Amino acid sequence: MITLGIDPGTALLGYGVISGHDNLEMIEYGAVETEPGVPPQKRLEIIYDTLTEIISEFQPDVVAIEQLFFARNTTTALAVGQARGVAMLTAAKSDLPVFEYKPAEIKLAIAGHGGADKRQVQEMVRTILGLSDLPQPDDAADALAAAICHAFTAAFRRATAGASD
Repeated sequence: MITLGIDPGTALLGYGVISGHDNLEMIEYGAVETEPGVPPQKRLEIIYDTLTEIISEFQPDVVAIEQLFFARNTTTALAVGQARGVAMLTAAKSDLPVFEYKPAEIKLAIAGHGGADKRQVQEMVRTILGLSDLPQPDDAADALAAAICHAFTAAFRRATAGASD
């Protein structure tokens, strides 16, 4: 199984591609960066085009995306929501199922507790994927964490489905 993880944002959208169910391997990670002076609709177009290229290149089976965390800054929340929508549309246009995870669910799956800080999550992503360095930027590490969370959740669902047979 190849999973594309996405940490949505319009200025910086993190992505991470992993393979496997139990023994996970990192395939690629990075961030889609858009410039502040670019009109919002063009920023969203850049995100769509880049995600379309990533999906075409890596052929993921599923997309795991971080759910919108309530932010005090409504402008930021709106922009993140728009980026999430574009990411979900891009997945839908490629007939990929989308799985959404709350930030606390991702932290719990990765670090063992839902209140883990960014550094703990980055370190666990590095350890789980056997990387020599922490994935940078933070948004890419968060995207890899979303992908890992999905892989772990999917493995658990398979294991518990088989146990009830």
